[in-house]
Amino acid sequence: MAQIPTTATERCPAPPPGSRGIDEILAAARARLRRLDPEQAHLACRAGALLVDIRPAAQRAAQGTVPGALVVERNVLEWRFDPRCAARLPQAVDYDVPVIVLCQEGYTSSLAAAALQDIGLHKATDVVGGFAAWHIAGLPTLGPTPPTRPSSAAPPVTAGGALR
Repeated sequence: MAQIPTTATERCPAPPPGSRGIDEILAAARARLRRLDPEQAHLACRAGALLVDIRPAAQRAAQGTVPGALVVERNVLEWRFDPRCAARLPQAVDYDVPVIVLCQEGYTSSLAAAALQDIGLHKATDVVGGFAAWHIAGLPTLGPTPPTRPSSAAPPVTAGGALR
């Protein structure tokens, strides 16, 4: 009878030479950043830094948003902030733009901020703990947006037309 693996390492095939696990990649990204706690990020935004929310629309709707945050979903972030790119945002004027990346819990944002540093935005960083920590800190948020429900003000339309 085959043994059932008890740890993730036991289930994992041997990694290819030169590859790195996500924990190592995340640690390397964070080592390059001067990460900000939510209060520091809030103060930096008040002083002119751009807070960029990279969460998907469904997550923003379910959890809420930060007023004034620039929404740029993760899949297009580098194109929108590379000053060399024709698809850049008007805010991507040069490499000195202070960009603070926000995700839900502060993991994806670290990788995203490191990617922005790779294209030359040397002031890019992220928020420790992400939106969840921002919200817990009592900083300004909007939402969440409740799912839309049919209005109960009007009766439902029936296939047979209006009842008399």
